[in-house]
Amino acid sequence: MLRLFSKWWKYLTAKGEVAFDERADPKVQLEQAIRDAQEQHRRLIEQAANVVANQKQTEMKLNRAMDDLEKLNGSARQAVLMADDATRGGDTTKAAQYTQAASGFANRLIAVEHQVESLKQLQLQATQAADQAKAAVAQNASALQAKLAQRQQLLSQLDQAKMQEQVNKAMATLSETVGQDVPTLEEVRDKIEARYARAQGHADLQGQAVETRMLEVEQAAMNTEAEARLAQIREQLGIASPTPGLPAAEPAPAPTEGEAQAGS
Repeated sequence: MLRLFSKWWKYLTAKGEVAFDERADPKVQLEQAIRDAQEQHRRLIEQAANVVANQKQTEMKLNRAMDDLEKLNGSARQAVLMADDATRGGDTTKAAQYTQAASGFANRLIAVEHQVESLKQLQLQATQAADQAKAAVAQNASALQAKLAQRQQLLSQLDQAKMQEQVNKAMATLSETVGQDVPTLEEVRDKIEARYARAQGHADLQGQAVETRMLEVEQAAMNTEAEARLAQIREQLGIASPTPGLPAAEPAPAPTEGEAQAGS
C-alpha cells in the first residue's frame, strides 16, 4: 500500500511539473535560471575567497615562523658564544647558565623548525587550493557571461516567436469559418457580393417592367413631336429638312434687290 501511494505521489508530482512548465512564462523561467546561476557564482566566489584567505593566513604564519626561527638561531648561537667566553674566563657558573640558555634556545629552535616544515606543507596545499579556486571562479565567470549572452539571444527568439504567433493568429482569423464572434474577410466579401447580385437582379427586373415600357413610349412620342415641330420651323424659314444620314444643307443666300424686282 505504501509503495502504491509512493508511486501515485510521484506521478502526481511529475504531472504537476509538466502542467506548470506548459503554463509558465519562458521569460520568467529564463530570468529565474539566470538569477540562480548568478547566485551560484556568488557562493563560489565566497568559497574561493575563504580558500584564498586561508592561504594568506598560512603564508603569514609561515613568515612569522621563519622570523622566529631566524631569531632563535641567532639567540642560540649567541648563548653558545657567551658560554664559551665564560668557560675561557673561568666563570663556570655563568658558563653553565649560558649553556642552559643555549639548550633552551635549541629546543625552541627544533620546535619552530618542525612548525616551519608543517607550515610549508600547509602553504603548498593552500596555494594549490587557492589556484584551483581562482581558476574555478574564472571558469564559472566565463560560463556566466556565456549564459547572459545566451539570455539576450533567447529573449530575442522569444519575442520573434510571440510576433510569429500573433501573425499566425491573424492569418488564421482571415480563414476562419462562419459562426465566430468577428466576421472574416471571406464572409464580408460573400455578403457584399450577394447584396450586389441582388441589386443587379432587381435592376434587370425593373428594366423589363410595364412602367418602363410606358416611359419609353412616352419618350418616343415626345421625340417624334419634337422632330415634327423642328420640321415646321425649318419649313417656315425655308430650310430643307436634313436627310437622315446626310449633313444638313446650308441655308440659301438672301436675294439681291435686282433679283427681287425681276422676279416681281
